[in-house]
Amino acid sequence: MLKISTSLFAASILVYSCSTPALANDEAVIFGSMPAIQDISLSPDGTKIAFVSPGPGLQTDLYSIDLTKGNKPVRVTTSSGDPESLFWCGWVSNERLACKVGGLKEYAGDIYGFSSVFAVNADGSDPKLLSKKPPRNAIGYSLGGGNIIDWLPQEDNMVLMTRRHLEEGAAGTLIKKLDSGLAVERIDTLTGRAKMIERPKKEAVEYITDGMGNIRIKGSRIKKGSTELDSGQIEYFYQSDNDWRSMGRLDYANRSGFNPYAVDPKTDRVYGFAPHNGRQALVSMTLDGSGERQIVFAHDEVDVDELIRIGRNRRVVGVSYATEKRQGVYFDPTLDKLASALGKALGKDYSIQFADASLDENKLLIWAGSDIDPGQYFLFDKTTKQLRPLLGVRPSVENSKLAEVKAISYPAADGTMIPGYLTMPVGTATKNLPAIVMPHGGPESRDEWGFNWLAQFYVSQGFAVLQPNFRGSSGYGEEWYEKNGFQSWRTSIGDVNDAGRWLLSQGIAKPSALSIVGWSYGGYAALQSAVLDPDLFKAVVAIAPVTDLSTLKSNAKAYYSGAVTREFVGSGPHIKQGSPAQNVDKIKAPVMLFHGDYDRNVEIEHSNLMNNKLKAAGKQVTYIKYEKLAHSLRNSSARKDMLEKSATFLPK
Repeated sequence: MLKISTSLFAASILVYSCSTPALANDEAVIFGSMPAIQDISLSPDGTKIAFVSPGPGLQTDLYSIDLTKGNKPVRVTTSSGDPESLFWCGWVSNERLACKVGGLKEYAGDIYGFSSVFAVNADGSDPKLLSKKPPRNAIGYSLGGGNIIDWLPQEDNMVLMTRRHLEEGAAGTLIKKLDSGLAVERIDTLTGRAKMIERPKKEAVEYITDGMGNIRIKGSRIKKGSTELDSGQIEYFYQSDNDWRSMGRLDYANRSGFNPYAVDPKTDRVYGFAPHNGRQALVSMTLDGSGERQIVFAHDEVDVDELIRIGRNRRVVGVSYATEKRQGVYFDPTLDKLASALGKALGKDYSIQFADASLDENKLLIWAGSDIDPGQYFLFDKTTKQLRPLLGVRPSVENSKLAEVKAISYPAADGTMIPGYLTMPVGTATKNLPAIVMPHGGPESRDEWGFNWLAQFYVSQGFAVLQPNFRGSSGYGEEWYEKNGFQSWRTSIGDVNDAGRWLLSQGIAKPSALSIVGWSYGGYAALQSAVLDPDLFKAVVAIAPVTDLSTLKSNAKAYYSGAVTREFVGSGPHIKQGSPAQNVDKIKAPVMLFHGDYDRNVEIEHSNLMNNKLKAAGKQVTYIKYEKLAHSLRNSSARKDMLEKSATFLPK
């Protein structure tokens, strides 16, 4: 029988010592605070956890907890955030961790991303760089520090890493090293010594192992013509009898082909995703030379889009998909029963995820959360059947009354029913409320049921919030996706505006206080909605928005993926008609813009242009810039500021 310890939030309280405490009466601080747990892992013996947590300002910290001695976090190391931040850390033994850091830096007026991997003991001692240092005579440069692709579960302190090698040459000599590209190396995290496993290949972009130290899949880029630009295609090969054999092409630009994710060494097959009957399905392919493919799981309404994996060898145990809520399908009967039992024990509306496992999989690190719980981490012991609470993801909101998220659908102008999520203020009237339509980013994305810090903040301020999964969203198959949310902008934005009209028709929204708020593509949708129907929304908040499609294509020229981006945006009349910055004369509602000046996803040039165009047209606009912040504004003080300013701006 499952036993749950009574002190559910005991460890969560300790996280307050890792980050700035929230004021109980300040919702902008409560909801704007970064999650206290940004990454977490369990040691091979299941006795320790390590987690990355935000510190003050841009700082990130790595903590460890020895679970045999209580729940007290001990700081292992810290990263200033200026310019590097901790991304993730994982155990390479019971005493040592490997971590990835990275960030953004300005050079000669451009913003560059960089990363590196290092190892450190759990007490903070003996740090060792694992990324390859560029030689002094390198031709060119590489800012990526590689990645761990296999944690070699049977070998302490050893990992397999991809590392990029550069061509080398010296002035005054014809001697050169031309062996360059992505390689796989076996790294000793104690000494930093490396052994070459797969020689550098210039066109290689990906390697996949079987989780037991054997490289089985290689992905090679296909260049666009004679250029070095990305074509949007990858040729995949599998290793059989010490030879690489072709397994086909993935055309990710056009959403076709087989995309391999994980190899099962027991059955000698690779799992991946591929189109099936107009939607994405989980597919397996044998690696015995026959190339036999099988549909493992497909859904007739939505895309199947996530593998469920567990343990240090990342064993595939199931797959998941999202209808109104995300659902898991387990291939492992034991985990299927356990997930069901945990869901019943915690509450029928809780989602369960297996975050990590000990080497023998007898101890499981589990995340559980819902729409009214941003998530808690637990340790489950299969032997004792006990579930031990560990840490809360957002301790700042634990004392807040959160609003339930309800799946709804509403009719578009052509009668198509559009799915979405409605969140209403707690304990207030359900009619004639200030309301917000909040389209998601992407556009190749979708909203899902669960906790959303942005929506919950606005609801705490008395707003009803509707998140539409408009046509152009991913997750619902090719027909729903259409040509994407830029080329098919009239359909996408029409669906977004119809969400606002539905709120009015249901009496939920007060006509004088209906607004729209969006981030990234959602910010584009918010601005373009005011172009398409200037009288519908009474205020527009756009965070890091695309504002001009020609600028988006022009910005892309600086990147390897530039050709793919330009083809994604397309050409034709929609470039002008679908660009808010080219149609500011139609906008009537006041606009508020937020943007980080280190944004490489959507460059700040977009908001600068929109601000200038609106001002020149005599429109009402407020523009807030955040220094040295990227697209996601991962900073508690900036998010607090954004929430406060936008809540004051929006009509009630």
